Amino acid sequence: MFAHIFIYRLKCLLRDKETIFWTLLFPLLLAVFFNIAFANLNKGEIFKAIDIAIVDDVNYQSNQYFKTALNEASQGDDRLFNLTVASKEKADQLLINNSISGYIVVENPINLVVNRSGLNPNIIKSFIDNYMQTVSSVNSILLADPAKQQELLSSLGNRQQYIKEISGTAAEPNNILNYFYTLIAMACFYGGFLGMREITDIQADISPLAARINVAPVHKLKTIISSMSASLLIHLTEMLLLLIFLRFVLQVDFGSKIGFVILTTVIGSIAGVTFGALISALVKKSEGIKVAILIGVTMFGSFLAGMMYQNMKYIVAQKIPVLSYLNPVNLLTDAFYCLYYYDTFSRYALNMGILSIFIVIFCVGTYSIIRRRKYASL
Repeated sequence: MFAHIFIYRLKCLLRDKETIFWTLLFPLLLAVFFNIAFANLNKGEIFKAIDIAIVDDVNYQSNQYFKTALNEASQGDDRLFNLTVASKEKADQLLINNSISGYIVVENPINLVVNRSGLNPNIIKSFIDNYMQTVSSVNSILLADPAKQQELLSSLGNRQQYIKEISGTAAEPNNILNYFYTLIAMACFYGGFLGMREITDIQADISPLAARINVAPVHKLKTIISSMSASLLIHLTEMLLLLIFLRFVLQVDFGSKIGFVILTTVIGSIAGVTFGALISALVKKSEGIKVAILIGVTMFGSFLAGMMYQNMKYIVAQKIPVLSYLNPVNLLTDAFYCLYYYDTFSRYALNMGILSIFIVIFCVGTYSIIRRRKYASL
């Protein structure tokens, strides 16, 4: 009987084009749009040398130390500045045309001229301030002990770095990954359309098909398990197709723990299908209202997980941290991110443990409601 119900539910669900669109085609289309929209997002994080100018006058030509420092900062592939030496009139014209971020006038103290605030002017100002502080320190040391001039000049030419930049993990930070991870989490919970369909089709007061199913001599639990198994098989296949499309077509990086990524997707799919089943069992309204609730809850959870605004995920974690653990979409998103970024599994295990608890609640809640539901006549 299980195989009979399972096979026929598969046939029914595969003929439901609207559900297949929302559970498979819509996430694929959204992934393509995400890829188009965010393709160049990381390129904006690459530092580009700042275009500046310096006024070529007697003060600049006579200040050999500053001239040397500025030239060193304007050479090489990792240079800080693209330097233009020009007259004051030419520098003013370049600034007006926005060809440079600012120009320097060698006076006492050294002066920076800009026409707007921003990151580039702040970097130029920091460079000048650092130079002035160094000059002041050198003058103070030489006044106290002129004999240390040679030693001091030697140390300035061979500055040591006492801070080393290291990464907490082997994974490279990537600003766009969270958008795709929330997309997968959303697609998992769009499996709720399939779960909702299964419960709707066994509620005898909704359709003649459901009425016939209820009068059949089959235990309701067996009917639910058979039907939900068919829905899970279809949705898991859809989710695997989505993962393959993201990884091999759009080149989304999931890290090296592919097995755990698939396991997370399977658990997420189960959570999504059972969540839709609970909504269908709990809400005694029309199918349109149930669909609206499912979409609303899923999209609100996706928003809190950072799908529309990436920083929202961190705002919630800082302001209302408990909400991060009560949002199953965020649990899934965070699990994918943990697999990509962290070398340990503690945070991942916590996310999956809480999500598993949600699945148990969804399953027990659905069956508790359905098994008590009786009909006066069919």
